[in-house]
Amino acid sequence: MKTKTILITGANGQIGTVLTEALRERFGTENVIATDIRKPDTSDGPFELLDVLDKDRFDEVIRKYEVGEVYHLAAILSAKGEQNPKWAWEINMTGLLDVLDLARKYEFKLFFPSSIAVFGGNTPRVDTPQDAVLQPETVYGISKSAGENWCQYYHNRYGVDVRSVRYPGIIGYQSLPGGGTTDYAVDIYHYAVKEEAYTCFLKENARLPMMYMEDAIRATIEIMQAPAEKVKLRGGYNIAGTSFTPEEVAATIKTHYPDFSIQYEPDFRQDIASSWPESISDEAAREDWGWKPKFGLKEMTEDMLHQLKNYYRLKVS
Repeated sequence: MKTKTILITGANGQIGTVLTEALRERFGTENVIATDIRKPDTSDGPFELLDVLDKDRFDEVIRKYEVGEVYHLAAILSAKGEQNPKWAWEINMTGLLDVLDLARKYEFKLFFPSSIAVFGGNTPRVDTPQDAVLQPETVYGISKSAGENWCQYYHNRYGVDVRSVRYPGIIGYQSLPGGGTTDYAVDIYHYAVKEEAYTCFLKENARLPMMYMEDAIRATIEIMQAPAEKVKLRGGYNIAGTSFTPEEVAATIKTHYPDFSIQYEPDFRQDIASSWPESISDEAAREDWGWKPKFGLKEMTEDMLHQLKNYYRLKVS
């Protein structure tokens, strides 16, 4: 079954909402089917209620729309996953195996989002290489590491055209955070624009790889549109944007809001962050399918503050 119809699971999430809009702009609203376990507040195109653990329903929706590509974003993220590990494992792994089986059955192209959470405390933390040993320390990371191996297995054994990138922390103005360890880097901009003091749940010097939403969406679409022969890795490609600490992003914000105030009260999420890399080497993605980021910390901060000022201005009016 090969058509241009695209289906997105987890379409209400932080990345899903933005990716849905981007794909509809590119391929047409009626050609992109958004799905999630709850209806969105507003919907400008086709939407189906879908629990990824309901394989029969998943199969029904795939057949109904003659789907040719699936972006499988439905997952429980790092911080939420640590609060209920078995629940997170069930959703993250069973959902993936179901969609891999359906991709084998209906021969659609599949995107699986991996994460820097696949790395652990024994991984080289600076310029983490593509082929670093994966020893994740969270259930989210464990599920993503296992997911990469399942994707590679289904490609090698069944020829499933699955593609994947390892997202760093994603920062965007379009939606609120979804329960990740890097959520502070979204929240902090909201507090700055509202001229409120911010309490950060990570240490001031906790350096982590980050990426602006526009770059993350572009990387996702680019790897899916790349010729199959250029996608040489079927587990997860490292992709890098910029790396910074909470202290550094606060300093950048203060060039626009001099009175911005931040304090630090690290919680359990600091332990998660401490097991992750400080920076990522993405040479394989650059060489294989031409990946290149556009946003650094300065450019990202300027755009985040501009977009959020407009958002809150419209919200008040």
